[in-house]
Amino acid sequence: MNNRILPLALCIGLCLAVGFAGSTFTPEPGSWYYTTLNKPEWNPPDWLFAPVWTVLFIMMGTALAKVLGAGWQKKEVKAGAALFAIQLMLNLGWSALFFGMQSPMQALVVIALLWIFIVLTMLAFARVSKPASLLLAPYLAWVSFASFLNFTILQLNP
Repeated sequence: MNNRILPLALCIGLCLAVGFAGSTFTPEPGSWYYTTLNKPEWNPPDWLFAPVWTVLFIMMGTALAKVLGAGWQKKEVKAGAALFAIQLMLNLGWSALFFGMQSPMQALVVIALLWIFIVLTMLAFARVSKPASLLLAPYLAWVSFASFLNFTILQLNP
């Protein structure tokens, strides 16, 4: 059991670190851009994003640890880990584009790619561990919602 705690902590730590890196692009409340954008009535309150993303990053890290625990020597583990790394970088890229570069259009392209790579990651993870794949389902749901929100914000702010 103890030999699984360190890899789990490292995988969760990696995901949380990427999440933290993405949060550095998020504007402070009351600052430029995001607060001035027209948003739909169903836009979640700002306070909700941090706890949701924290839970999602913990679940993502747990999923990664489950897959890596099946043995790095397996090609399906390597494939799943590679897809996971790509989607994780796309996740960071979305924050950099939407908030950092203030470009909802470029961010929409990246979040569409992110969605595709989450699905590919889930499919690859399912070959190794069905529970690991299922741990990514809430992440896919949230990114689906965020994609529609990104699209709607783009429509409301021509």
